[in-house]
Amino acid sequence: MSTSPANPSLSVVLVALMKGVTYLDDSPSIWQSLLGLQARVREYVGVLGLELIVDEAEGFAYLRQRATVEGEPELARLVPRRQLGYLLSLLLALLRKKLAEFDAIGGDTRLILSRDDIVNLVRVFLPDSANEARWMDRIDADIKKILDMGFLRRLRNQDDQFEVRRILKAFVDAQWLGELNRRLAEYRENLSGLAEKGEKTPGTS
Repeated sequence: MSTSPANPSLSVVLVALMKGVTYLDDSPSIWQSLLGLQARVREYVGVLGLELIVDEAEGFAYLRQRATVEGEPELARLVPRRQLGYLLSLLLALLRKKLAEFDAIGGDTRLILSRDDIVNLVRVFLPDSANEARWMDRIDADIKKILDMGFLRRLRNQDDQFEVRRILKAFVDAQWLGELNRRLAEYRENLSGLAEKGEKTPGTS
Protein backbone atom coordinates (compact mmCIF):
# COMPACT_ATOMS: atom_id res chain seq x y z
CA MET A 1 0.00 0.00 0.00
CA SER A 2 1.32 3.43 -0.91
CA THR A 3 2.15 5.79 1.93
CA SER A 4 2.08 8.87 -0.31
CA PRO A 5 -0.25 11.53 1.14
CA ALA A 6 -2.19 12.03 -2.14
CA ASN A 7 -5.33 13.07 -0.23
CA PRO A 8 -5.21 16.89 0.21
CA SER A 9 -6.78 16.60 3.67
CA LEU A 10 -4.13 14.08 4.68
CA SER A 11 -1.41 16.46 3.54
CA VAL A 12 -2.89 19.28 5.64
CA VAL A 13 -3.09 17.04 8.71
CA LEU A 14 0.47 15.79 8.30
CA VAL A 15 1.87 19.30 7.86
CA ALA A 16 0.04 20.47 11.00
CA LEU A 17 1.38 17.56 13.05
CA MET A 18 4.92 18.04 11.75
CA LYS A 19 4.77 21.64 12.93
CA GLY A 20 3.73 20.68 16.48
CA VAL A 21 0.69 19.87 18.56
CA THR A 22 -2.70 19.95 16.83
CA TYR A 23 -5.58 21.19 19.01
CA LEU A 24 -9.31 20.78 18.51
CA ASP A 25 -10.01 24.32 19.70
CA ASP A 26 -7.36 25.87 17.44
CA SER A 27 -8.16 24.00 14.21
CA PRO A 28 -11.55 22.23 14.31
CA SER A 29 -11.48 21.33 10.59
CA ILE A 30 -7.98 19.84 10.77
CA TRP A 31 -8.96 17.98 13.95
CA GLN A 32 -11.97 16.39 12.28
CA SER A 33 -9.85 15.40 9.28
CA LEU A 34 -7.28 13.88 11.63
CA LEU A 35 -9.91 11.78 13.41
CA GLY A 36 -11.14 10.43 10.08
CA LEU A 37 -7.65 9.76 8.74
CA GLN A 38 -5.94 8.32 11.82
CA ALA A 39 -5.08 5.01 10.16
CA ARG A 40 -3.51 6.73 7.14
CA VAL A 41 -1.60 9.17 9.36
CA ARG A 42 -0.23 6.35 11.54
CA GLU A 43 0.87 4.44 8.44
CA TYR A 44 2.61 7.43 6.94
CA VAL A 45 4.43 8.69 10.05
CA GLY A 46 5.37 5.11 11.01
CA VAL A 47 7.67 5.03 7.99
CA LEU A 48 9.50 8.00 9.55
CA GLY A 49 9.90 6.26 12.89
CA LEU A 50 7.14 8.32 14.53
CA GLU A 51 3.87 7.44 16.21
CA LEU A 52 0.67 9.42 16.44
CA ILE A 53 -0.73 10.19 19.89
CA VAL A 54 -4.36 11.35 19.97
CA ASP A 55 -6.19 12.39 23.14
CA GLU A 56 -9.78 12.90 22.03
CA ALA A 57 -10.99 13.71 25.56
CA GLU A 58 -8.52 16.59 25.95
CA GLY A 59 -8.62 17.58 22.28
CA PHE A 60 -4.97 17.39 21.22
CA ALA A 61 -2.72 15.22 19.07
CA TYR A 62 1.02 15.11 18.45
CA LEU A 63 3.82 12.99 17.05
CA ARG A 64 6.53 11.34 19.11
CA GLN A 65 9.53 9.21 18.30
CA ARG A 66 8.65 5.53 18.18
CA ALA A 67 10.72 3.26 20.43
CA THR A 68 13.19 1.18 18.43
CA VAL A 69 12.21 -2.47 18.18
CA GLU A 70 15.00 -4.97 18.78
CA GLY A 71 16.57 -5.93 15.47
CA GLU A 72 15.47 -2.75 13.68
CA PRO A 73 18.02 -0.13 12.61
CA GLU A 74 17.91 2.99 14.78
CA LEU A 75 16.60 5.95 12.80
CA ALA A 76 17.76 9.54 13.20
CA ARG A 77 15.50 11.41 15.64
CA LEU A 78 12.97 13.75 14.02
CA VAL A 79 11.58 14.76 17.42
CA PRO A 80 14.49 16.11 19.46
CA ARG A 81 14.95 15.38 23.14
CA ARG A 82 15.04 18.46 25.36
CA GLN A 83 17.50 18.87 28.22
CA LEU A 84 15.78 20.97 30.85
CA GLY A 85 17.42 23.07 33.51
CA TYR A 86 16.32 22.95 37.15
CA LEU A 87 14.27 26.13 37.02
CA LEU A 88 12.54 25.21 33.77
CA SER A 89 11.75 21.73 35.14
CA LEU A 90 10.40 23.31 38.32
CA LEU A 91 8.14 25.64 36.34
CA LEU A 92 6.74 22.76 34.30
CA ALA A 93 6.15 20.70 37.44
CA LEU A 94 4.34 23.53 39.19
CA LEU A 95 2.20 24.30 36.15
CA ARG A 96 1.26 20.61 35.90
CA LYS A 97 0.36 20.56 39.61
CA LYS A 98 -1.74 23.71 39.16
CA LEU A 99 -3.53 22.10 36.20
CA ALA A 100 -4.32 19.00 38.27
CA GLU A 101 -5.74 21.17 41.08
CA PHE A 102 -7.75 23.17 38.56
CA ASP A 103 -9.22 20.01 37.01
CA ALA A 104 -10.15 18.68 40.46
CA ILE A 105 -12.27 21.77 41.10
CA GLY A 106 -14.08 21.44 37.77
CA GLY A 107 -15.87 24.21 35.91
CA ASP A 108 -13.94 26.09 33.23
CA THR A 109 -11.75 23.96 30.98
CA ARG A 110 -9.11 26.65 30.45
CA LEU A 111 -6.55 27.41 33.15
CA ILE A 112 -5.51 31.05 32.77
CA LEU A 113 -2.58 32.40 34.80
CA SER A 114 -0.96 35.81 34.86
CA ARG A 115 2.78 36.31 34.75
CA ASP A 116 2.62 37.23 38.46
CA ASP A 117 0.69 34.02 39.21
CA ILE A 118 3.47 31.98 37.59
CA VAL A 119 6.20 33.91 39.41
CA ASN A 120 4.43 33.36 42.73
CA LEU A 121 4.33 29.60 42.10
CA VAL A 122 8.13 29.62 41.94
CA ARG A 123 8.92 32.32 44.48
CA VAL A 124 8.49 30.05 47.52
CA PHE A 125 11.23 27.78 46.17
CA LEU A 126 13.81 30.52 45.74
CA PRO A 127 16.51 30.61 48.41
CA ASP A 128 16.48 33.53 50.85
CA SER A 129 19.90 34.60 49.58
CA ALA A 130 18.72 34.78 45.97
CA ASN A 131 19.17 37.95 43.93
CA GLU A 132 15.48 38.42 43.17
CA ALA A 133 15.91 40.65 40.12
CA ARG A 134 18.23 38.11 38.51
CA TRP A 135 15.89 35.21 39.28
CA MET A 136 12.90 37.11 37.89
CA ASP A 137 14.83 37.55 34.64
CA ARG A 138 15.45 33.79 34.57
CA ILE A 139 11.82 33.02 35.25
CA ASP A 140 10.75 35.34 32.41
CA ALA A 141 13.25 33.64 30.11
CA ASP A 142 11.90 30.21 31.03
CA ILE A 143 8.30 31.34 30.57
CA LYS A 144 9.31 32.26 27.02
CA LYS A 145 10.84 28.79 26.56
CA ILE A 146 7.64 27.16 27.79
CA LEU A 147 5.69 29.27 25.30
CA ASP A 148 8.03 28.04 22.55
CA MET A 149 7.55 24.45 23.72
CA GLY A 150 3.78 24.86 23.40
CA PHE A 151 2.85 24.28 27.05
CA LEU A 152 1.71 27.89 27.49
CA ARG A 153 -0.17 30.17 25.11
CA ARG A 154 -0.23 33.94 25.49
CA LEU A 155 -3.75 35.36 25.36
CA ARG A 156 -4.44 37.67 22.46
CA ASN A 157 -3.84 41.35 23.35
CA GLN A 158 -2.90 40.35 26.92
CA ASP A 159 0.86 39.99 27.13
CA ASP A 160 0.88 39.00 30.81
CA GLN A 161 -1.94 36.42 30.64
CA PHE A 162 -1.28 32.80 29.68
CA GLU A 163 -3.33 29.68 29.09
CA VAL A 164 -1.78 26.46 30.37
CA ARG A 165 -2.15 24.06 27.44
CA ARG A 166 -3.51 20.63 28.24
CA ILE A 167 -0.76 18.92 26.24
CA LEU A 168 1.31 19.37 29.42
CA LYS A 169 -0.62 16.42 30.89
CA ALA A 170 0.87 14.13 28.24
CA PHE A 171 4.44 15.09 29.10
CA VAL A 172 4.09 15.23 32.87
CA ASP A 173 1.99 12.13 33.54
CA ALA A 174 0.11 10.99 36.63
CA GLN A 175 2.95 8.74 37.84
CA TRP A 176 5.42 11.61 37.62
CA LEU A 177 2.94 13.89 39.36
CA GLY A 178 2.60 11.34 42.16
CA GLU A 179 6.29 11.78 42.92
CA LEU A 180 6.03 15.55 42.79
CA ASN A 181 6.70 16.28 46.47
CA ARG A 182 10.01 14.42 46.29
CA ARG A 183 10.91 16.16 43.05
CA LEU A 184 10.04 19.58 44.44
CA ALA A 185 12.30 18.94 47.43
CA GLU A 186 15.10 18.09 45.00
CA TYR A 187 14.48 21.30 43.06
CA ARG A 188 14.56 23.37 46.23
CA GLU A 189 17.86 21.78 47.26
CA ASN A 190 19.40 22.23 43.83
CA LEU A 191 18.31 25.84 43.48
CA SER A 192 19.61 26.65 46.98
CA GLY A 193 22.96 25.08 46.16
CA LEU A 194 23.27 27.03 42.93
CA ALA A 195 22.40 30.30 44.66
CA GLU A 196 25.05 29.70 47.36
CA LYS A 197 27.66 29.12 44.65
CA GLY A 198 26.49 32.12 42.67
CA GLU A 199 26.06 29.88 39.62
CA LYS A 200 23.52 29.96 36.83
CA THR A 201 20.94 27.20 36.63
CA PRO A 202 21.68 24.64 33.93
CA GLY A 203 19.86 25.34 30.70
CA THR A 204 19.61 29.09 31.23
CA SER A 205 21.58 31.77 29.44
